[in-house]
Amino acid sequence: MRKITAYLDLLRAHFIPAWILIFSAGYMTAVRVYGGFEWLTLVKVILIAVFGFEAGMVLNDYVDRDLDKKDVENSLTKYFRPFKSRPLANGILNPGIAMYTIIIFSIIAIFLIISLPSPHRFYVLLLMIYAYLVEYFYQIKKRNQKFPWAQLVGRTDFALFPVAGYLILATPDLNALLYFLYFYPLAEAHLAVNDLADYKNDQARGLLSVTKMYGINGTLIWIVVFTLIHLITATSFVLKVNPGSILGFLFSYIFIIFTCVYILSKRTPSSALKVLPLLHLSMAVQSLSLIFLY
Repeated sequence: MRKITAYLDLLRAHFIPAWILIFSAGYMTAVRVYGGFEWLTLVKVILIAVFGFEAGMVLNDYVDRDLDKKDVENSLTKYFRPFKSRPLANGILNPGIAMYTIIIFSIIAIFLIISLPSPHRFYVLLLMIYAYLVEYFYQIKKRNQKFPWAQLVGRTDFALFPVAGYLILATPDLNALLYFLYFYPLAEAHLAVNDLADYKNDQARGLLSVTKMYGINGTLIWIVVFTLIHLITATSFVLKVNPGSILGFLFSYIFIIFTCVYILSKRTPSSALKVLPLLHLSMAVQSLSLIFLY
């Protein structure tokens, strides 16, 4: 039983519905624009989201498995892991299991992707390869940098995730670009909130997070600036692509703005952890709006 719960922690299993929602929102946005919804394709979308994203999550743990042993505080671990453990760092699971998971999950995702029609299979496969390379870059670069390239470049993988869902049916058009420009600032703000919440551990690991490089004040500026950009680009995107979803987006902005206000008022790592779920909720609300509202 311990191995099973550890494996679920490795996968961050309770977040799987989030990956499905975000990726499916991309696909359903393409359906709104291009038409051609198919239930079989939706099943493939869901499976690609699960196996593709989970392979990347396990890669994250595999690359950082030795650094994670230096953690001094486990609040963020308790939030992201259903059974509250880092199984590779704690030695509960062998790193080989993580590597096999990465390989097997990636292969499953690849076979699902190549079953898509051409040229969409090539678009999605290219983004998948890019995402894994950038995830590795992020994990390594944040150990030694003078400018936050790890955060700025590394977060493009998450921002391109829903775009990949869009390209399952669509082509690389203006909407795809607007999708990226809408989601990327939110991904950057989210990462900065995450970095602030995990500040003590990043110090112990010697990682150069935004908070480590620029302090709490610099992190707050980072969060506010990217949040403001997100509010502009998200509104522009949804009004162009799917105006019917605007009410859902406006509702999500309540959570995002409250997150900023709360962190600005408290200015502590613990405050970032308290409102981190609101950012995740805002992503879910936006995704649900793109799926169901039109």
